[in-house]
Amino acid sequence: MVKNYQKTKNFLAKNTHNWLITGVAGFIGSNLLEELLLLDQKVFGVDDLSTGLKKNLDNVKLNISKKQWKNFKFIKCDISETNNLKKIKDIDFVLHQAARGSVLKSIINPIKTNHSNVTGFLNILNFSKNANVKSFVYASSSSVYGDSKTLPKKEIKVGKVLSNYALTKKINEDYSELFFKQYNFKTIGLRYFNVFGKRQDPNGDYAAVIPRWVNKVIKNEKIYIFGDGKTSRDFTPISNVVQANILAATTKLPIKNYIYNVGASSRITLNKLISTIYEIFNVQNSERKILYKPFRPGDIRHSLANISKIKKELEFETNTNFKDSLKSTIKWFINQQ
Repeated sequence: MVKNYQKTKNFLAKNTHNWLITGVAGFIGSNLLEELLLLDQKVFGVDDLSTGLKKNLDNVKLNISKKQWKNFKFIKCDISETNNLKKIKDIDFVLHQAARGSVLKSIINPIKTNHSNVTGFLNILNFSKNANVKSFVYASSSSVYGDSKTLPKKEIKVGKVLSNYALTKKINEDYSELFFKQYNFKTIGLRYFNVFGKRQDPNGDYAAVIPRWVNKVIKNEKIYIFGDGKTSRDFTPISNVVQANILAATTKLPIKNYIYNVGASSRITLNKLISTIYEIFNVQNSERKILYKPFRPGDIRHSLANISKIKKELEFETNTNFKDSLKSTIKWFINQQ
């Protein structure tokens, strides 16, 4: 039996649509761009390049044909400014990925985070509603679960948020609910759980733990772990996120406001993560450089996704082989050196 995502890709390959990706030069945005262009879709991509990287777009260009690349139009702009969106016409599906994604940075500069994550979100949401797009899919976050200690995390139960970043994502979800109730507009929020994979920047202000640690092991530098290393996360390969976005955008489910967890539904501690990275690099215990620091404010202790809802409603299929996904990611980073 052909799985739902393969069916969806087969359909798209035979039927061209117009897509808008915000944050297209970022880690997740560029992976979505590559998948859609390989399916011969037409894509408008916007990014202000404040955290996104032009080299990500250059890397996508290397992986597709010249004909497919011509289906991509890049617009450098800040989505927080309403006028910047007037150039974009005739969009079928919106994949909103643009955001400032650092918990720590949001605590240091809440105004900047709110401007990007709330004002920018509302602008693109309102633009999409006025453009009568078929669906609006946006990146939420597992951080909205806040201080909830329930594991695994289910969509219906969240706690009190623990950071300004998490609050902006919760506000995004609330706006989406109101846009459905007030305007009958279809929105789908995807709560990502610790995504990793190719093109994730190890050096930026928003660097996640896997690319940062892989980069440090390559350079034989010290690894810093905040806390005791028993903090656990649901590390999610980028392929899961790409699949979830495309399934969500193209679903035939009725008009409504939907929320889905996107994870691998497996829990790995930071100690286990760094041990696995060192194993893949064949670094012996005596040569490992690990230092522990105090816990950071705003960090969630444990995170694990219940993905039964997205599996049932969108027929999502998770890639649960963490080590294989990690090996593939490490290989990509080594090849970029």
